[in-house]
Amino acid sequence: MSERPNEVEAVTRAIAERGAFLHEVEQQLGRVLVGQRALVRGLLVGLLSDGHVLLEGLPGLAKTLAVKSLAAALGGVFHRIQFTPDLLPSDLVGTQVYDPNTGAWSVRQGPVFANVLLADEINRAPAKVQSALLEAMEERQVSLAGETRALPDPFIVLATQNPVEQEGTYPLPEAQVDRFLLKVLVHYPSEAEEREIVDRMGGTRHAPTVEPVARPQDVVAIREVLDAVRLDPSLRDYVVTLVRASRSPADAGLADLAPLVLYGASPRAAIAMVRAARATAVLEGRGFVLPEDVKAVAPDVLRHRLVTTYEAEAEGVTADDLLARLLEAVPVP
Repeated sequence: MSERPNEVEAVTRAIAERGAFLHEVEQQLGRVLVGQRALVRGLLVGLLSDGHVLLEGLPGLAKTLAVKSLAAALGGVFHRIQFTPDLLPSDLVGTQVYDPNTGAWSVRQGPVFANVLLADEINRAPAKVQSALLEAMEERQVSLAGETRALPDPFIVLATQNPVEQEGTYPLPEAQVDRFLLKVLVHYPSEAEEREIVDRMGGTRHAPTVEPVARPQDVVAIREVLDAVRLDPSLRDYVVTLVRASRSPADAGLADLAPLVLYGASPRAAIAMVRAARATAVLEGRGFVLPEDVKAVAPDVLRHRLVTTYEAEAEGVTADDLLARLLEAVPVP
């Protein structure tokens, strides 16, 4: 970092000035969420990185509450879609409406036109709906009434899915899963946290609420600083090595993992890891990335991009197990 100290200091000052609202957002989320530090951090990293986040966990673990609370703290437009097998693309992007009084057609925009879109139980949507959402996620636009319409800025999709229940679901195609910057796993709370959850949320009239402490413009402003966060070339090489090792474990000295990997992450994963690592540095108030930032985001960035073989499934080896081995084997700069 010593070669450009002035630039790093300037970025750090910009983060302090533009990113002050991030700590207020975290405090607001802490009013309604107990524990779930990884969940909150994943949501904020996705928000700063201009990337979508897939939340996977069993029902009742506050996934929907976390997203609604984040949207409330940020202000802006928030829409929620409960995905079901009978959902149509028009239910997502909108449609043309005929007015019999005037004889004119008008466009009614769908819930996708929002700053924060909660796609609840996304794997219950049929293929046509998932395809429409894919365009919105990747292009930040939708095709409606023969026109291309831009989505608001910022625009982020926060999707939830249940990893156990498969009846009546449509597994997300790999192309769409790859569009999610992060896949965050939501786990059960500890015993002490569960007691606090009951004490805090068990009442019907005095449950805590979230106050708006930011604006969508604040998110856009802090994102402008993200690209200036210093990434040392050695850390860039570390990211590339990790991603390439997910495709070819033998290159990292883990030949025994080769039969367990069907295919690994693409270069899009390397780009995502760099963005997420920079966002983590911003959340820590730093103008430069540390190796710890890369290691912290690597599982969330890679777990949904690493596809295991039937042999791995038979042996009970998960993508997270393989990633843990990779992170141990690849030397940290």
